Amino acid sequence: MRDTFKGAFLLLFFVVVIGSWMMFLSRKPPAKVPGRKKPAVTRPAPRVRKLPPQQAQGTIAIVLDDWGNNLKNLGVVERIKYPLTISVLPNLPYSRQVAEQLHARGFEIMLHLPMQPQGKVGVEEDTITTSMDKQTIQDIVQKDLEQVPFAQGSNNHMGSKATSDWNTMRVVLKTLGKHRFYFVDSFSSPDSVAADAAAESGVRFIRRDIFIDNKNDKDYIRQQLFKLKKRAQENGYALGIGHDRTLTLEVLAEVLPALEQEGFRFVPVSTLIDESGGRYD
Repeated sequence: MRDTFKGAFLLLFFVVVIGSWMMFLSRKPPAKVPGRKKPAVTRPAPRVRKLPPQQAQGTIAIVLDDWGNNLKNLGVVERIKYPLTISVLPNLPYSRQVAEQLHARGFEIMLHLPMQPQGKVGVEEDTITTSMDKQTIQDIVQKDLEQVPFAQGSNNHMGSKATSDWNTMRVVLKTLGKHRFYFVDSFSSPDSVAADAAAESGVRFIRRDIFIDNKNDKDYIRQQLFKLKKRAQENGYALGIGHDRTLTLEVLAEVLPALEQEGFRFVPVSTLIDESGGRYD
């Protein structure tokens, strides 16, 4: 009797287990609802404090005169990562090479046009003088332009007498105007008539504000750059002129990044003229 009951219990147990297993195998997965996707896990964006754009303290253009005598400062000027404007003297051993190489490196090129100074001073080849006739002046300017490829404008080399002579400047500016050049008055004479001649000829024009290296002295150059930035701060923009000198370039490489951190902006001369509308005062 006991054995019969035990056998029946075991049989019932196996029937329940096997039945449960069969029901599990026969279950179908729930149907997917069309268009429903598992929501993506999102993370909050990091909190970023957006600062207002810093307004420029002033815009500065710097011209470096007298290039073409040698190649010694090509490596030094390469350290300056700002848009300097390079003014190249014509008829020198390296005039063309300097213009080509520095243009290829992104610098703006100008013709540094030799013009007659006051007094008896040694001058460059084919210096424009007040005694020259119109055709001679035109021929010299054209020849000089061929010596300085990629030039976009011109400024006077010396020229305190020539820039004060109306007839001379009228011819010079009209000749440059045919090439759509701008003109920078280095302002070597307070009697300069270059502004009026440029206005009559329709030539884009601007006047130098500060000479930055009349002394080849580091502290002096620093002080002149300080004056240049003050002028830019007061007027909105300023134009400084220096020279192809190792010390000048070294000081610029040191000081310009600091001025940029203060909020000053550096541009080529052509940009300064366009943005300022030219300066005739």
